[in-house]
Amino acid sequence: MRILFKNIKELLQVRDKTVVFVSGKAMNELPTIKKAYLLVIDGIISDFGMMKNCPDIVADEVIDATGKMLLPTWCDSHTHLVYSGHREHEFIDKIKGLSYQEIANKGGGILNSAKKLQETSEDELYEQSKIRLEEVIALGTGAIEIKSGYGLTLESELKMLRVIKRLKQNYAIPIKATFLGAHAVPNEYKNNKKGYVDLIIDEMIPLVAEAGLAEYIDVFCEAGYFSIEDTELILEAGKKQGLIPKIHVNQFTSFGGVQAGVKYNALSVDHLEEMRDEDIETLKNSNTMPVALPGCSFFLSIPYTPARKMIDAGLPLALATDYNPGSSPSGNMNFVISTACIKMKMTPEEAINAATINGAYAMGLEKEVGSITVGKKANLILTKPISSYGFIPYAFGSSQIEKVFLKGTEII
Repeated sequence: MRILFKNIKELLQVRDKTVVFVSGKAMNELPTIKKAYLLVIDGIISDFGMMKNCPDIVADEVIDATGKMLLPTWCDSHTHLVYSGHREHEFIDKIKGLSYQEIANKGGGILNSAKKLQETSEDELYEQSKIRLEEVIALGTGAIEIKSGYGLTLESELKMLRVIKRLKQNYAIPIKATFLGAHAVPNEYKNNKKGYVDLIIDEMIPLVAEAGLAEYIDVFCEAGYFSIEDTELILEAGKKQGLIPKIHVNQFTSFGGVQAGVKYNALSVDHLEEMRDEDIETLKNSNTMPVALPGCSFFLSIPYTPARKMIDAGLPLALATDYNPGSSPSGNMNFVISTACIKMKMTPEEAINAATINGAYAMGLEKEVGSITVGKKANLILTKPISSYGFIPYAFGSSQIEKVFLKGTEII
């Protein structure tokens, strides 16, 4: 199947195959081709260039992109998309002035979601989750990581991971699964956190690895949740079973989580709302991708990741939604990109880089998606007619997407 996009106003994120992510000043450089064409063969990007150099191609389908932009789909490297029910009553509590920690202390938060999920059948959980997945695909997401962590029992964590596996089997979008058993301490272990950490290490991790249900392991390394010592024990156990580390760090406090992530060669460290100078220094010259989650900052009214300081220090940065029922109930990457520009002072070029090529790296998909590169999947966004790509974050309240393609097949 040959699909030819012609008369593209501007083809965005054109990269040589050797570029895996961008950092520092390079984040403000977004290679594009104006008046371009792009050829897709059997779902793979085969050729592209200036329209004046377009060869005489016999295509099964020709798409005229006059006035429109074509770019790789968004790569959302941090979501909790598989969950049961919603927590809008906690939203009202937030409006009334309760903090995230206060809501958790009164039985809300992660433990509330865990209770709901434990009571939900696997089939019902799948039905709820596929609706969310289809929604984010329509919003331009073409690669996604989904974490467990709302089970908090062996049975329910495995249930979540099996649902993620079913989504992966039934949808064309690349999906990465992450085991996040260390998301919170369940009530039955309230006075015995060590017992729960032992359960994760001795029972959960081996079964998850044996069943091949996850590629990554994650920990909520935060005051009141899991300490540096807990985190290192869990990451070490995961690595021994072949699971690649990631960490939730520095959401409310900075006390060494970034250093633990780099020590264990974590693929990414995510949240980073609270960053010390030593955290930035630690990330320099590492292979660990910092990931910002501005939707969470917006919803919880907490500080935003200091993107300007980090990028100016030479670091890379990825953007993701943190889609979850409690602290970021939206999987809209377009809003994330707008918020990064408006609240974090990122340029449109930086935000697009963070949401595509760097996001792909943050979930180990840099060889498959995230840029317009020959040999990568043709996961593409075709915009409506727009004046410039800066209009995408500028028009934060409306969608500029006309069509989404996964492996060259039109989804919307």
